Amino acid sequence: MKKSSIKLVVILILVAISTGLSSCKSDKPEIKNESTTIISANSIYITNEGNFQFGNASISYYNPTDNAVVEDIFKANNQRNLGDVCQSMTYFNGNYYIILNNSHTIEIVNANTFQSSGVITGFNSPRYLLPINNSKAYVTDLYHNSIYIVNLSNNEISGNINCNGWSEAITLNTGNVFVTNVYRNKIYVINPQSDQITDSIATAYGGNSIIEDKNGKLWTLCNGNNTEAGGLFQLNPNTKSVETSFYFPQGENPSRLRINRTNDTLYWINQAIFRMPINSSTMPSTPFITSIDKNFYGLGIDPNTNEIYVSDAVDYVQKGVVYRYASNGVLVNSFRAGIIPGDFYFK
Repeated sequence: MKKSSIKLVVILILVAISTGLSSCKSDKPEIKNESTTIISANSIYITNEGNFQFGNASISYYNPTDNAVVEDIFKANNQRNLGDVCQSMTYFNGNYYIILNNSHTIEIVNANTFQSSGVITGFNSPRYLLPINNSKAYVTDLYHNSIYIVNLSNNEISGNINCNGWSEAITLNTGNVFVTNVYRNKIYVINPQSDQITDSIATAYGGNSIIEDKNGKLWTLCNGNNTEAGGLFQLNPNTKSVETSFYFPQGENPSRLRINRTNDTLYWINQAIFRMPINSSTMPSTPFITSIDKNFYGLGIDPNTNEIYVSDAVDYVQKGVVYRYASNGVLVNSFRAGIIPGDFYFK
């Protein structure tokens, strides 16, 4: 065959392949990278920690209606990187407060536009923010041995509450603040009027999560350590006492305690995903969602649909994967997020 004939055949083959590929319809979520993004109702945010000291933290935006994904919504709307290690995000008074653990800052963005409106500085290694009222919030910290008091009127740190150890998850209930401590075996109780710790509740070591159920009771999850088993505890916030206790086998590391839309069923990660009704007398022995070939890291329950979102950190270097499950545990779809997707926030 002549060279000219060979070239013609190759060209025709390439055209055919290109046409065939363009006609194929992908079932994967559409990736968008616009310079600006319109925030829709029922949207979902995924906070991606990024790699420590690499400054590649991000927030992915997912629209479950059309499966569209914006890989870095903060950068898309602010034309700069978010920061180093995105730990958590809290909605309050029309804004999201995004905690950047290793940037030692809290970025404030408008909830409708996701454009930055300010930055709170001066933290050591912040973890979670809890609004107390319109002008005051508490911020827990990994290394500071105290909880920060933040003035939300001028976005400055106004004081501290002494609290030795790694203060972590924090919630407001019955007029008191309850905070877990990863380096202790107790929940601390704070009077938000005096900004003082007034009591504590004995639990297992390593409290990492705390939530409220439909009866107003609190549940806390403790991961334990090398010598002490972790546990799941129901707390009475009025009497400041433990009402129900469940313990995990030594060496297990449960985390990410969550609750469903009706606040009557608990979920958590213990390699796989487990769930348990709040009135159960025993902990489940088999997982609700298995984790074969997956590295489950983050967990969220959509309060609008009861769908379950689970992140897979993969190898902690490449972009993670988010799995979306129906309320019965059946996989709906999956999509890529940023590096080390850690948590979910539902608009």
